[in-house]
Amino acid sequence: MPYKNNFPKQKEKTIRAHNRLVNKIKSNPRATIVMFATAVLLLLAVYLFLFWQLDYQNMHLEQISTPVGQVVVWLGLALLAINAGYFSFILYRFFKYRSIPSVASDELPTVTVIVPAYNEGKQVYATLKSLANSDFPIEKLQLLSIDDGSQDDTWYWMQKAKKELGSRVIISQQPENMGKRHALYRGFKEGNGDIFVTVDSDSIVTKDTLRNLVSPFVVRKNCGAVAGNIRVLNNKKALLPKMLDVSFAVSFEFVRSAESTLNSVLCTPGALAAYKRESVFNCLEKWINQRFMGKPSDIGEDRALTNMILAQGRDVLFQRNAYAFTNVPETYEGLYKMFIRWGRSNVRENIEMAKYVFADFKHKGKIGTRVLFLKQSLTLLISYPGLLFMLVLLAWHPLLILSATLTTILIFSTFQTVFYAKRHKVSSSFWSYSYSVLFTFALFWITPYAIATAAKSGWLTRNLPQSS
Repeated sequence: MPYKNNFPKQKEKTIRAHNRLVNKIKSNPRATIVMFATAVLLLLAVYLFLFWQLDYQNMHLEQISTPVGQVVVWLGLALLAINAGYFSFILYRFFKYRSIPSVASDELPTVTVIVPAYNEGKQVYATLKSLANSDFPIEKLQLLSIDDGSQDDTWYWMQKAKKELGSRVIISQQPENMGKRHALYRGFKEGNGDIFVTVDSDSIVTKDTLRNLVSPFVVRKNCGAVAGNIRVLNNKKALLPKMLDVSFAVSFEFVRSAESTLNSVLCTPGALAAYKRESVFNCLEKWINQRFMGKPSDIGEDRALTNMILAQGRDVLFQRNAYAFTNVPETYEGLYKMFIRWGRSNVRENIEMAKYVFADFKHKGKIGTRVLFLKQSLTLLISYPGLLFMLVLLAWHPLLILSATLTTILIFSTFQTVFYAKRHKVSSSFWSYSYSVLFTFALFWITPYAIATAAKSGWLTRNLPQSS
């Protein structure tokens, strides 16, 4: 067989790959710098960790034999064992997950989509247009959009959508800004669908999202709610959305997939979720009048509604094939305020969940719900001891602990990187390392702070600049 010289083709491929890389660096140099700096930092951490491991004198290993040292070591090992065991459990459940395929058009239920909006500007127009373009029977679809007392041109863009879509969309205004929960409450009361779908006004859905989202209600008669698959919309330029896109993919496509096999997704996201009408009205008045420590609850409406539906013994599932792309904060201030709001909601709803999760709230499948509750509760409970634990270790040997922490980040973030790369895009998967470093060193205080301020109200991010 004659020799075939493939070198010119390989050379051409190499040149094209090089040019793509150069163009990417030129188009977003900040992103390249952040990713490169993160890689150098993590590799340096591995080197330092190995260096300190070999330097027994500097490690002061004799301190481990003291009573305090023994407590620290055993606590660390216990936490490591719990986390490793839980991760193995979630990984096993993840492999059992399968999305429910869309049912035929004649089997689809009637649906009311509720889109609350506050100071969203033109984005609400794009949201309504994407919903109207859904591959869903028009006669079975009702679109409701409610302006919650916006102070910008949100109402103008809702009117523009109404003018173009006609009777396919109904728009209304609240007399004043009353909060997202009250806007949704109005939608629930005015909607006539067998299924309610809630969509944030800064989100875009794909053509088959609604079909896929509501099909589980047809297939699974005990289904009370379904969570959609949330991805980041504004991830083209800003660095934080790039990181959050990887984090969201892991949170939804891995964690919620596993929770769904236990029929116990703990939170249906506000950006995209569906609820059975009966399940909503079974708890609607309790939900709208919910209070915490004597104050009306004006945050965590999605987690609260999910919790109340789980308490009815209903299944709460996740549909990986139902996508919504939503805007996320692009600044550190917006990010930590969003996490504080989520953290406070988790504290409140875990307290509520404790009231029923160990009772006979459903006929079968209670163990999985209890495991998820215990893990989330443990995460909250160890936040203060964990912080103290880290401070003690830092005082003991700061460089060793710093390098060990970064090495741990490198190890555990690699799973997220591989997961995202396999399911989505290899080049973007490495943002998981940057996000883990950011979360560990810049957002570690969120959970302790959220616990201490759980009684505080307020959306926190409403006055931040909106993404275009």
